[in-house]
Amino acid sequence: MRTLPLCATALALLIATQASARDYGQQGAVWPVVEPDLLQQIHARLQHLEASGETARLNEELKRRTIARVNRPEPVAGITAASEARIWRFDPTITVERDIADDKGRVIMAAGTRVNPLDTVPLRAPLVFLDGDDPAQLAWAAQRYGTSRAKLILVRGAPLELMKARQRRFYFDQGGKLVKHFGIRAVPAAVEQQGRVLVITEAPIKPQERSPS
Repeated sequence: MRTLPLCATALALLIATQASARDYGQQGAVWPVVEPDLLQQIHARLQHLEASGETARLNEELKRRTIARVNRPEPVAGITAASEARIWRFDPTITVERDIADDKGRVIMAAGTRVNPLDTVPLRAPLVFLDGDDPAQLAWAAQRYGTSRAKLILVRGAPLELMKARQRRFYFDQGGKLVKHFGIRAVPAAVEQQGRVLVITEAPIKPQERSPS
C-alpha cells in the first residue's frame, strides 16, 4: 500500500526533470559580453595626462601647496589674544585601565594604578604658546624667554621664517592638539611644572613688554 505513492512521486519527478532539460533553441539575437579592460583604461588615461603635460602641472601644484603648508601651517582655530589673566593647575595623572604585563606575562602595573608621567619624565623647559603673526607676542617671548630653553610653540604664523630671522627653533601646534589637551583658549600662554602638576598661565601682554626686539 505504501509502495504505490512512492513510485508515483518518483515518476513525476523524473518527468519534470526531463521536461526542464528541453532545448528551446535561440529566441533572439545574441551578442558576446564585451567590457573594456579597467587597467588598460587607467593606463591610457595616464598616458594622455602625461602627453598633455597635465601630470607635470598637477605635480607642481601639489609641490607648491605642500611647501606653502610647511612654511605656514593651518592656524589653530578658536585661539584668541589673551585679554585677561587666567591661571590653573593641570594634573597629568592617568589611571591604568587594565593590567600591563611584560613579555613573560608578569604583571608590572595592575589595573587601577594611578601614574603621573612627571615622576619619570619631568617637563625640563616651559612650553610657550604664541601667535607668530603678532609682533607684540614675539617681543614678549624674546624678552621673557630669550636665553632660556623654553619651547616656543606657534598657533599661527610661519615657523621656518621665524627660525631663520631669529636664529631660534620654533614649533607649531599642528591641529591644535596641545592647546586642546591643556585647555588653552588664549595666547600668549605658558605651561610650567610645579612639583607633580603643571601650572598653565594665560596673560595679556603689559605695555612695557610690547616693544619689538
